[in-house]
Amino acid sequence: QVQLQESGGGLVQAGGSLTLSCAASGRTFSSSTMGWFRQVPGKERELIAAIWWYGGITYYADSVKGRFTISRDNAKNAVYLRMNSLKPEDTAVYYCAATNRYSTIQYEREKYNYWGQGTQVTVSS
Repeated sequence: QVQLQESGGGLVQAGGSLTLSCAASGRTFSSSTMGWFRQVPGKERELIAAIWWYGGITYYADSVKGRFTISRDNAKNAVYLRMNSLKPEDTAVYYCAATNRYSTIQYEREKYNYWGQGTQVTVSS
């Protein structure tokens, strides 16, 4: 069984920064894409950043482009999300996700087969 564990969420003022971390544990696990999603009540969970494990190809949603940076640590099987210039509209539950089923970077929620439990990020104005 593979577990993804997020950490680093919390309360921050607008304009501030946070770094989310996600580590995979359990049986030997090799993902092809790891991503960060976020969800607010009443809305669908959306992909905001993803990274292709084997070349560092990244994807960012327009809403976070230029402010958030996704990175990975192959040795630790971990992925990070550095969030700068945070805005109140970034308030959400952030989820780490991974897939090992595809040979290209994935953008659709349904393609991810492993999920963390989520971590709350609250940005105050």
